[in-house]
Amino acid sequence: MTQPKNPASPSPMRPLPSLIFASRWLQLPLYLGLILAQAVYVFHFWVELVHLIEAAFGNTGALKSLVSSIGYKSDFEVTSLNETIIMLVVLALIDVVMISNLLIMVIVGGYETFVSRLHLEDHPDQPEWLSHVNASVLKVKLATAIIGISSIHLLKTFINAANYDVKVLMWQTIIHTVFLLSALAIALTDRLMSHTAPAASHH
Repeated sequence: MTQPKNPASPSPMRPLPSLIFASRWLQLPLYLGLILAQAVYVFHFWVELVHLIEAAFGNTGALKSLVSSIGYKSDFEVTSLNETIIMLVVLALIDVVMISNLLIMVIVGGYETFVSRLHLEDHPDQPEWLSHVNASVLKVKLATAIIGISSIHLLKTFINAANYDVKVLMWQTIIHTVFLLSALAIALTDRLMSHTAPAASHH
């Protein structure tokens, strides 16, 4: 008697579909490149943080570095830290952290969605959002993260508004509003599609 075929065993792919499917690994160098970019952000974060701590202890060189990096200008020479400079530096550090979070979402979520499974189901440190990630969820989360980054940039601009032209302030506000509307549109589209899919599956 002939043994019945095991329905669970996948049939071998033909060469061309196999090649096309394997092409997803071309994205691997891109994700590795983003990991390097993440390392650059970590280095930049610590450089700024060390400058802030040194400036707090009266190091004028570190203070000048901070003032230059945040684009702060004043009618009088800045000789010590003030509340505005501290706030701008802290917002810049938060900005780096939020961009790093965005990078992690793209690296981990993108690899899991488009390249290969990470098999983190039983890992204690598995991110909560990764358990139900797909291209649609990732898109909404990225849009939300971009809004957060844009909000920090806008807040930094408003705090340092005296050193910006009115047109710059206006355009930054308009661009932030466009980001908000785009994220709302993406979330609404995702919600409509997720409601339509179960309804279609019942027919």
